[in-house]
Amino acid sequence: MSASGLKTITVIGSGLIGHSWAMIFISGGYSVKLYDNRPGQAAAAIAEIRKQLEELEKSNMLRGELSTKQQLALLSSSEDLAQALDGAFFVQECVFEQLEVKQHVFQDVERLVGEEVILSSSTSCLVPSSVFSKVQNRSRCLVSHPVNPPYCVKLVELVPHPETAAVVMDTAFSLMTEVGQVPIRLRKEIDGFAINRVQAAITAESWRLVQDGIISVKDIDLVMSEGLGMRYAFIGPMETMHLNAAEGLEDYMKRYGEGITRLLTSFGPVPDFFGEAAKNIIKEMCELIPSDQQHLSSRRERRDQLLMGLAKLKKDHCDQHNH
Repeated sequence: MSASGLKTITVIGSGLIGHSWAMIFISGGYSVKLYDNRPGQAAAAIAEIRKQLEELEKSNMLRGELSTKQQLALLSSSEDLAQALDGAFFVQECVFEQLEVKQHVFQDVERLVGEEVILSSSTSCLVPSSVFSKVQNRSRCLVSHPVNPPYCVKLVELVPHPETAAVVMDTAFSLMTEVGQVPIRLRKEIDGFAINRVQAAITAESWRLVQDGIISVKDIDLVMSEGLGMRYAFIGPMETMHLNAAEGLEDYMKRYGEGITRLLTSFGPVPDFFGEAAKNIIKEMCELIPSDQQHLSSRRERRDQLLMGLAKLKKDHCDQHNH
């Protein structure tokens, strides 16, 4: 069941994540059928993808070896599910984050595809045992959770259902690697997976520090963007500790373990993200970046440009180090 011999992928749902997946898969030379049950939506998504790919090609940020024209030739849309699934070896579901809707989609898909077709969900907060509970053959099911925006940020969390076959995880891993993503495997499912759990820990402490009047919204963001994030863009928290003590991780914990334990026990409870104090944090954020569409869109565009630049920098550096 190697990914390379089988070339068609069906992407279900043509919203932001669906159209990002379509762009990623065609950049790797896969033929993609983009399905949406809302009339005209998938065709509109393809028009948007064309525009984005042309812009990426102009700024030399296009992924993969193929030109925009070659990539677009691999992409088609469909409003008929059976037609969209015809010939696919891998199905990536990207409908909105509602359990019943996802369960229903996979029931419909299972009726129309062969036993060997892999069923993958892009869910970010529903565990595989819930998403696939109505599927008969769960050994071919997994969650492939991307990070927003997936075209610029390459990490994908592969999360197995308790019944997922090892060969299915391997095929998904090969596919994601082949199309230029960076897959990681969770050994079992857990609420929030890895990325959202780590993110929630950072969110909670950042929120608490602002709420307790210790630091401003602007400055807590600088703690990450000009401090921790500089390191974490290239090495993770485990390697950071390993390199930060003369003799590695064990030495680091001898030196700092007690201090870290003391800090962790001083952390407050889960902050209130909705009450009066939260309003002040939101107000402070909106003074820095107003929450109207114009401001948010231009900041998102800036974010994506910066992330693309960083991705290119990382790729160039990694290529140099590997030679």
